[in-house]
Formats: sequence, structure tokens, C-alpha cells
Amino acid sequence: MASCSVCGKKRSVGNNVSHANNRTKRVLMPNIQKIRIATEGGTKRANVCTRCIRSKKVVKAV
Repeated sequence: MASCSVCGKKRSVGNNVSHANNRTKRVLMPNIQKIRIATEGGTKRANVCTRCIRSKKVVKAV
């Protein structure tokens, strides 16, 4: 299971709650993309969540 290499976001666990208030476990997965990012030493591939891409915490390599 991949996690974001910038913010460290990974899967979280919660509950599905039915109308009858029955609770079963569920997994909430982040939207993680494998992209090429620009670093000081050149370009590299990294697993980054879309929130970090959208908020410009990483620079995508061209």
C-alpha cells in the first residue's frame, strides 16, 4: 500500500453505517498518483497524493 511521499497520507479506517445503525469496517483510500517530480538532483518518480499536487507542494517534471 503506497503512501504520499510528501505529506505521508495513507489509508485510514472507518465504519460503514447503515440506516439500521449497523457498523461494519471500511477502508478510506487516498488518491495517490505515481508522477515524475523535479528535485534538486534531477527528476524522480514518486507516489504523491492529489492534494499535494493541487496545492503545489511538488513540482511536476516536464
